[in-house]
Amino acid sequence: MSDLSHTLRLTLAGVAAATLSLASAEAALMATGSVGGAPIGVARENFDGLPLGTAGGLTPSGITVNIVSNGQAVTGSSAGLFAAPFLSGGNGLGFGPGGTDQANGVDATTYLTSGSTGSAAGAEVELVLPGLMKYFGLLWGSVDDYNTLTFYNGAVSVGSLTGLDILAAPNGDQGVNGTLYVNINSDLAFNRVVATSTQFAFEFDNVAFNPIPVVGVPAPMSLALLGAGLLGLGFARRGQRTA
Repeated sequence: MSDLSHTLRLTLAGVAAATLSLASAEAALMATGSVGGAPIGVARENFDGLPLGTAGGLTPSGITVNIVSNGQAVTGSSAGLFAAPFLSGGNGLGFGPGGTDQANGVDATTYLTSGSTGSAAGAEVELVLPGLMKYFGLLWGSVDDYNTLTFYNGAVSVGSLTGLDILAAPNGDQGVNGTLYVNINSDLAFNRVVATSTQFAFEFDNVAFNPIPVVGVPAPMSLALLGAGLLGLGFARRGQRTA
């Protein structure tokens, strides 16, 4: 084999390895779930301006919402399909009209549900953010282990987490103990966030975002993803939904 041929083979192998690396870059994510809400100084979005249904659209904060298959923007609850998140302990601070606060209790405003890939192929809600971010927060309703949140920089996945990263034993509780405000810092920038669920839907509202990690939210640790939901478990399980 000539030196040129050997060099070419090495170069092609290096390109292939780099391509694989780009397609599977993994962020170090630090996620905390609590009854508290988003930190001060971050951009907020409540999705109240979106039309109900599958149309999606551009929000005032600059997020483009793309809804696929049986995902939807909804209000209220529908038995066996989706359940409204439950606000408590400051989850709604700053997310009301004009930056006012939302009252505690069942979320009475528009929120997003991913639908289920178990019943409809490709079901998801995609949020295209108005730039590269390293902080993301959301009001995560009735947390389940089969809810997944995946972060992308363009087409490249940089990390994901599930309900098991937020609660030790998520069970779809629709009451006060089942909804958490989840704050996430990442060491890799992302500009798309996709919510999916393999069984009952992933319901969420009140998103926050920021281009740099937020002080007061734990900083990312190398090769670590930590969930710190410390609330007690409730008994209004997902399989016992009412409309």
